[in-house]
Amino acid sequence: MTDRQSAASPPDGVDGRDRPDAKTRESTADPDERSDSQAVYDRIATHFAQTREYVWPEVESFVDNEVDRRGELGRGLDLGCGNGRHTELLADRGAPVVGLDVSRRLLTEATHRAADRAIDAAFVHGDAARLPFDDSTFSHVVYIATIHHLRPRATRLASLAEIGRILTSDGRALVSAWSTVHDRFDAEEGFDTTVDWTLPDGECVGRFYHIYDPDEFRRDLADAAAIRCLEYQISSGNCYAVIASAEP
Repeated sequence: MTDRQSAASPPDGVDGRDRPDAKTRESTADPDERSDSQAVYDRIATHFAQTREYVWPEVESFVDNEVDRRGELGRGLDLGCGNGRHTELLADRGAPVVGLDVSRRLLTEATHRAADRAIDAAFVHGDAARLPFDDSTFSHVVYIATIHHLRPRATRLASLAEIGRILTSDGRALVSAWSTVHDRFDAEEGFDTTVDWTLPDGECVGRFYHIYDPDEFRRDLADAAAIRCLEYQISSGNCYAVIASAEP
């Protein structure tokens, strides 16, 4: 399988890997941690994709608000796209869209979904902390339920800074993370944990999570380079933020 799987030709600026600065930009994630996350989601990809049919209402509201704000969507990125459900939303709203994920098998699921539904999208394999895109490439980014899989904190901050780098000056991104306010958790401070995914045959596959407390999430948004937080909310046990590039 190649690094790019496509249901359409990607828009200009999508592949920044040939740029000198893109070559020298280093990920803060340990290679073993990246490969572990990829292996986990490759293992559960088919079953996981079957359980992720519908878009989250918070994401749909963000996208619709952006259509109202701008009149139309520019280029969109679904960062941590999984099976492509939010990629489909962006495409349906008229955005030329790219989905990126660390799991090649999830990208295969997303590619099949796009082909089956005639979704105009491209899919790229990559690292959220070192995105293979040129600066100021995307007007809209959705980064949903992904940052909490990254470790350590420096890698999470790097991924936020990368969003600031690739956003256009008037672009917006929606970021979400699982939070301690969720009914599942009995904690006031953020913590690292492993949450099992149970496959149909009963096998349990552990997935790393950093569960954010709301104040911690705000601190990371404030400390990350290249971004500014425009809106913040808690919904359905998740922290959400609308962010923009630090350069207005």
